[in-house]
Amino acid sequence: MAAVLAARAVAACRAVGVRRGTALASISAPVPRSATSWGAGAAQGKRSRGLASDAAASESPKAAPVPDLNDEDLAAISLKPRETVTRLDEYVVGQPDAKRAIAIALRNRWRRMRVESEMRDEIIPKNILMIGPTGCGKTEIARRLAKLANAPFVKVEATKFTEVGFHGRDVDTIVRDLVEASATLVKELRTKRVASQVERRVERKLLKALLGPEVASGGGSAVERAKWEAMLREGLLEDRSVELRLPADENPGLDISLPGGESYRMDAAALGLLDRLSGGDGDSQRFSLRRMSVRAARAALTKLETDKLVRSDDVKKEAVRLAEQHGIVVIDEIDKIVPGATGQRSRGDASDEGVQRDLLPLIEGTTVDVRKYGPVKTDHVLFVCSGAFHASKPSDMLAELQGRLPIRVELKGLTAEDLYRILTEPRANLLEQQKALMKAEGVTLEIDDDAIREMANRAAEINKSVENIGARRLYTVIERVMDDLSFEAAAMSEGTVVRLTKALVEEKLDALSKRGDLKKFII
Repeated sequence: MAAVLAARAVAACRAVGVRRGTALASISAPVPRSATSWGAGAAQGKRSRGLASDAAASESPKAAPVPDLNDEDLAAISLKPRETVTRLDEYVVGQPDAKRAIAIALRNRWRRMRVESEMRDEIIPKNILMIGPTGCGKTEIARRLAKLANAPFVKVEATKFTEVGFHGRDVDTIVRDLVEASATLVKELRTKRVASQVERRVERKLLKALLGPEVASGGGSAVERAKWEAMLREGLLEDRSVELRLPADENPGLDISLPGGESYRMDAAALGLLDRLSGGDGDSQRFSLRRMSVRAARAALTKLETDKLVRSDDVKKEAVRLAEQHGIVVIDEIDKIVPGATGQRSRGDASDEGVQRDLLPLIEGTTVDVRKYGPVKTDHVLFVCSGAFHASKPSDMLAELQGRLPIRVELKGLTAEDLYRILTEPRANLLEQQKALMKAEGVTLEIDDDAIREMANRAAEINKSVENIGARRLYTVIERVMDDLSFEAAAMSEGTVVRLTKALVEEKLDALSKRGDLKKFII
């Protein structure tokens, strides 16, 4: 039967022009269902499906459409610039100019949504270029921005892309990734909106499975029914066994392999449409009777009811709108696709300049056709590019690309004082992480302030004498200091207190500093 359905799908795709201009390379049919899932025969299977559909229709009233998302759902967009900077200060030390630029860009998106529609379309985001040495906080700001901005967000590396026509990913996949991230966000937010409604439906179905349809629908003793409801809500029946009619496939659909290594999954609704177009009954969903615990049944019913209320078509439509109006794209390592002043390319790839040219329309504003979602406009997507520009300068970029990144922010290199602040000020800093790890072994770790300063000073010295990798040098320093303790902590008795002093830090790091001093003699 599965093979027949697959053949119908191919025939219908060709007949109605599904995926116009794209050849179907192969179709992976789902694993054939067991006789239990399909019923004793075709007639019995159709009858059981009809009963299941009728039961579902009688139990659950028609779902009201879930309203579109608004600024209350995207709370971070409404943050004032000072509030955004304060949030970033909790995790990133210094770099006030970069934080201000990010804060203003986020606030301008909130302002734009409150402008008249005619003017709103004319206001485009001012894209940002962050310039600074490695380890100064560019990537960390982008990472925190992703958590702060409850909006569609994607971070990519410029070195992962190649010019159209070369083997590899082209820049249009950035838009696809953004829309996918938007769809995930929309589904999460809509799921939260319908959570209480889903909970009521699941409770009603569980009561029906436990007590029978008559009692669950209001028949029998009201006192008895109330008692069972209370036990169900308090979790006293989680291990009780119930029998439910559920979809035979937890993730019904059909996998279609396309040229270029990509794949597309047709969901149950699409399969039903194709089945009707090819002369079938349009019912691609099969049900089977399963026995499971109330705990497992609650999870299965929650997913089933959520999928009914959060319709995939609505999610896709809202995901495209959200990506177009609130999307944020961070392109890191953009300096690696910029040839130096002498014309020597930073990574020896002939397609580097082509990637810059491909990025031009994307950043300026274009329409990209994204599979499963349709056309997506990038006119109002905010792009934040960053790079160290060691072997090249921002002026070595294509002039057109420079013009599309009007806001330039220079991040400063980190001093010993900055490294000390990184070890003490941010929430969940590196030293607090080490304390938490030792606490898991029952060991209390205490660190003197002068020991922290010594670690910061040594990290700054090694950055100067060997190679400046910024705050990332602190990882090496801390791991060297903590090496013996990390190894021996498991053998220590519960409640042991270990104190890190300046003398101990000096002893651990002397060898590391000497090794750095000798490196300058290597030819």
